[in-house]
Amino acid sequence: MTYKKLLIATHNIGKLNEFREIFTHLPLELVSLKDQDVEEDVEETGSTMEENATLKAQTYAKLCDMLTLADDSGLEVEALEGAPGPFSKRYAGPNASDQDRIDYLLFQMRGVPWENRNAQFRSVISLVDRGKEILQCQGICYGKIALEPKGSEGFGYDPIFYLPEQNCTMAELTSEQKNRISHRGIAGREMVALISHAGKDVLC
Repeated sequence: MTYKKLLIATHNIGKLNEFREIFTHLPLELVSLKDQDVEEDVEETGSTMEENATLKAQTYAKLCDMLTLADDSGLEVEALEGAPGPFSKRYAGPNASDQDRIDYLLFQMRGVPWENRNAQFRSVISLVDRGKEILQCQGICYGKIALEPKGSEGFGYDPIFYLPEQNCTMAELTSEQKNRISHRGIAGREMVALISHAGKDVLC
């Protein structure tokens, strides 16, 4: 069987692998920007995750002439009035590492008591074909900002995102466990359902 290719608009191998696990039962071959020899980064000029996800999907769909999926995910912290939100990746500066971002967020949260450290990860996914958005969905995962990093799995803010029901951080979960409860896993499964319902309009 020849699978239709789906471009996952990311240079992040961790994110690509998460989507490959989530989309494993769909007749789609997932490829990355690296697979398509695309080095360009789309400037996220939108003020919301919805705008940024669609912007990235539309841009790369036109560039590669492919069915394209893009997500914009962010950490929204109650004590910081929803920050960093759509600016999560650039929160500590444009060239900051994951560790830089974690350190900066913990610095911003210094002195905030445990009961006020509520946060959520939110992911918005847009699917674009022939330059037009055809599907969009979102997923939310609730937790708290930990007092210190724990765990070595995942990426981004995972080591300081504490999950009360799991009694551990996101970075202490296996990839399979994470995909069952994460914001991207929730949004991804909703997208799988939408694609399956759309049927041949997407898969052919």
